[in-house]
Amino acid sequence: MSDDSFVQKGAAATLSIPHIGEPQDFYFLLLPKATMLPVAAAIEPLRIANQVTNTKLYRWYIMTEDGAPLRCSNGMMVTPDMALGALPSDGMGFVCAGVEPQDAAGDITLNWLRREHRFGRKLGGICTGAFALAQAGLIKNQPFTLHWENQPGFVERFEHLKPSPNIYEVTGSLMTCGGGSAATDMMLTLIEERHGKQLAIIVADMCLHVRSTSGAAPQKSNYAVAIGSRNQRLLSALQLMQESLEEPLSIGALCTRLDISRRQLERLFSRYLDQSPMHVYSDMRLSHAFALMNETSMSVTEIALASGFNSATHFSRQFKRKFGASPHFFRKGWA
Repeated sequence: MSDDSFVQKGAAATLSIPHIGEPQDFYFLLLPKATMLPVAAAIEPLRIANQVTNTKLYRWYIMTEDGAPLRCSNGMMVTPDMALGALPSDGMGFVCAGVEPQDAAGDITLNWLRREHRFGRKLGGICTGAFALAQAGLIKNQPFTLHWENQPGFVERFEHLKPSPNIYEVTGSLMTCGGGSAATDMMLTLIEERHGKQLAIIVADMCLHVRSTSGAAPQKSNYAVAIGSRNQRLLSALQLMQESLEEPLSIGALCTRLDISRRQLERLFSRYLDQSPMHVYSDMRLSHAFALMNETSMSVTEIALASGFNSATHFSRQFKRKFGASPHFFRKGWA
């Protein structure tokens, strides 16, 4: 990329901010099947910050492991600026992954991450980039996150690590986000830290982005939004179910925890969800199993147990009922 292309003309008034020194460099390493949305959502705030200040505050570069074009999750090819290489002392490196993240990072990438970490570089993960960071041993006790869809598989693979449900986490030298527009929120935070709140607000407005006040915003809509009800007992029941997938609670145990009768619980689910409590609970566990099927190498029996099914045979029947194929055929079909 030409160095002159980092500052472009725009119609918005220019914001004058004091700036001394070299631009800050961002390097985005795309892994196979990376999702393009969060990559663009991370880069555009940097471009807009330059545009509205008419100053080269930031530079950004796309990397692939070998410098060759890479196909993203939507099938589009991206031509990188360079292959993996040493980052400058103040450069920030982000691993950008997407679907099938457990197989995306090779030894070259993992060794590069370890080397840059040893040199004190700031590193991060976008969407499912946390898989590569964890494989490289770079996630310890600090908060981190990745896309909610991929968290069940991540937790099964890295049992000692617990991702945050938040849209992004910025802690010291580790920066992670759940993908999508969360990448914009993360970048706005970095822009504000370096150049102030006024610039971050203007960049957010240019992106037509309603900024989250902090990374503590959850990635998923809460149950109240999802089901269109604020009935506290129903919401508490759904939360208890979600927290007890591996060791499901009986209807009686749910009722005891909620201090509600079985008849009342069934009425709630029938009224708001048009399903029985057990049917909803079973679907939750099967969705959990679906994620594990896609993103782990766990056996069908192991997945059945991790999803609260005592019998692999019963699990297989229920899985086929919901997804149209037995777990074995489902996995072969995606191989």
